[in-house]
Amino acid sequence: MQNEALKLYDKTDEEEKKIILREYRGLLKALKQSLKKGDKAMLRHAFEMAVEAHKYMRRKSGEPYILHPLAVAKIVVEEIGLGVTSATCALLHDTVEDTEISLEDIEREFNKPIAKIIDGLTKISNVVDIKGDTTLQAENFRKILLTLVDDPRVILIKIADRLHNMRTLESMNREKQLKIASETTYIYSPLAHRLGLYEIKSEMEDLAMKYTQPDTYVEIAQNLKETRRDRTRYINEFIKPLKEILTANGLEFEIYGRPKAIHSIYNKMRTKGVTFEEVYDLFAIRIILKSPLDREKEDCWKAYSVVTDIYHPSTERLRDWISVPKGNGYEALHTTVMGPGGKWVEVQIRSDRMNEIAEKGLAAHWKYKEGAPNVQESKLDSFLQHLREILNNPDTDTIDFIQDFKLDLFTEEIYIYTPKGDMRVLPKGATALDFAFDIHSELGMKSIGAKVNYKLVPLSYKLHSGDQVEVITSSKQKPSEEWLQFLITAKAKSKVKSYLKEGKRRVAEQGKEILKAKLAQMHAHMSHFNLNEICAHYKKTSHQELYYAVATGGVDLKDLKNFTPHGEKLLQPNRDAKNDSKNLLNEGEALKNLPAKGESVILGDSNDKIVYKLAQCCQPIPGDNVFGFSTAGEGLTIHRTDCPNAAKLLANYGHRIIKTRWGKNKEISFLAGVRIIGLDDVGVIQKITNVISGDMKMNMRSLSIDSKDGIFEGAIMVYVHDREELSQLCAKLGELDGIQKIERLENTME
Repeated sequence: MQNEALKLYDKTDEEEKKIILREYRGLLKALKQSLKKGDKAMLRHAFEMAVEAHKYMRRKSGEPYILHPLAVAKIVVEEIGLGVTSATCALLHDTVEDTEISLEDIEREFNKPIAKIIDGLTKISNVVDIKGDTTLQAENFRKILLTLVDDPRVILIKIADRLHNMRTLESMNREKQLKIASETTYIYSPLAHRLGLYEIKSEMEDLAMKYTQPDTYVEIAQNLKETRRDRTRYINEFIKPLKEILTANGLEFEIYGRPKAIHSIYNKMRTKGVTFEEVYDLFAIRIILKSPLDREKEDCWKAYSVVTDIYHPSTERLRDWISVPKGNGYEALHTTVMGPGGKWVEVQIRSDRMNEIAEKGLAAHWKYKEGAPNVQESKLDSFLQHLREILNNPDTDTIDFIQDFKLDLFTEEIYIYTPKGDMRVLPKGATALDFAFDIHSELGMKSIGAKVNYKLVPLSYKLHSGDQVEVITSSKQKPSEEWLQFLITAKAKSKVKSYLKEGKRRVAEQGKEILKAKLAQMHAHMSHFNLNEICAHYKKTSHQELYYAVATGGVDLKDLKNFTPHGEKLLQPNRDAKNDSKNLLNEGEALKNLPAKGESVILGDSNDKIVYKLAQCCQPIPGDNVFGFSTAGEGLTIHRTDCPNAAKLLANYGHRIIKTRWGKNKEISFLAGVRIIGLDDVGVIQKITNVISGDMKMNMRSLSIDSKDGIFEGAIMVYVHDREELSQLCAKLGELDGIQKIERLENTME
């Protein structure tokens, strides 16, 4: 559908009408099993209303806009598993924001629940919609999460909306592609993951990578394509004996091999430091059992027994999410076994019901809540309750809030027990204090220690699955700054930060009054300019920090009477406005040469007067996909689009992003790093330096080699003109005898 949609700009009106009707009929077909009396008429009314409302609107690709809500409705039904109410809302999701239709119209024409969902979708769209210039800000993300707590269908429809936008992203300009892809990986894919929408999460990550790291994406996709025939042959060889014995055991099942997502393969390559050829689990074998509810567990373990009888399992790689499902209700058995030819293969075993929950997550829970194990419903409820508690106590540093919350969304889980035997699910790495806050905020605030499996441990003790924890409290205990160094859950961090900031604010108010009195004695004013000068003098980063230091004795105001910034006394009230405005102009000096919106900074252009620096976190060089990030006082910093910090910057600070591209200046050299691993042999360093200085005629800044047990690992810092030259160097070094691995250093900070 999406490939065809991109060509719609050359369709006639008649052809477009046929396509629109075909898509609408496709939606009806998808809903056929769940349509009740009156549903078809309601859906038709919503469709006609949306067609009329969007009749003059076009997407960037040229296609009629109505095809977008139709596609979203289809994703909502087919890929998420929601029903006719959600499909109706998906058809109307842009009408209130983009057209003359009001919420009152929606409520009058349909009903209050539909109007409420549309209202939630409109609020999200006003924040993150693809058509606006507004970027997803942390404070607004909090509002999105509130809609999730209120009615999960709002966020599920929004995820469908974002998925379709990602599928049709190629018609957008490069700037929008980067912004939307970064928002998606930063917010939407973690949410999809936490809500159990694994297929959608994987597709979002792959599509985002297609735009943020196009070269790596194409390379892995090409490698997958080239190895498809060999993989298919191997999968058939692997599953042949399994089919026979599973059938002989009276099990009804489907078995097939499924390739891993491109983003997942890339993560393995990066985290394990291996090449594509060295990633052993390029695919997973799935066994989907057709079992009644009362025999699911028994049949899954029976299938596991068959698999491990034929192939030797890795005992460390068994994941039993049947006995204890994940926090989002995911149930399955995962094991890794040694297959033919000495290759490790991941096998996933689950029932039909478990498979639907694995693919459709939260939505599938509603379908199965009657008669399903209580643990599923309680896990979902506890997640929503956990979310409510965080949101009801918002932290002022909202960027930190998102970072903490994302860790909760994405991390692996551990299972901890209370003294009474109740189970709590926490992120991997959680401490005894995180556990206390998970039970209740007040318990966390008063904690002084804990007993883990009856042994006394400090609050910073890291818990492990299966631990039984008893929290020890004292009425005299108060949260401290030190706690933030070992807490990892968003709820706990939010509570502690909120407590500390409130306490700090009260103390700072006292400091403000002390400073005000001191300045009054000097006949000076509490102006913005004066406060900035005093902050600089005492090396404080903010007025609040200055006030706090004054109150706690961190600064001594005695020497303030002799303080003369720039050779002048602190400003008097009547001079304040003039100098404040002068000061504000000075603050903006660093950014005055930045281009107008939409224009690009050309890096390396000798005519370009804009001052910039290359980010140390990713050290970009010509040929890398890059963007600029502007900061008052620091000017422009250039980052690679695949920089570890890129998603956060692009998603949260869209107004500071500057389009950049490399000029054709071949005279400038850039520092880049190469990591090299190989067999420690006589003369290996000489061979490496010969390639760099002799063959490639490159200027080498440093070479460090460390050898252990016959293997050496080195880091080489060289000056190159562009990415192509760095790739040539890596290729030539890779040809040397005994060299096992060459890769670019991700972080070249020294």
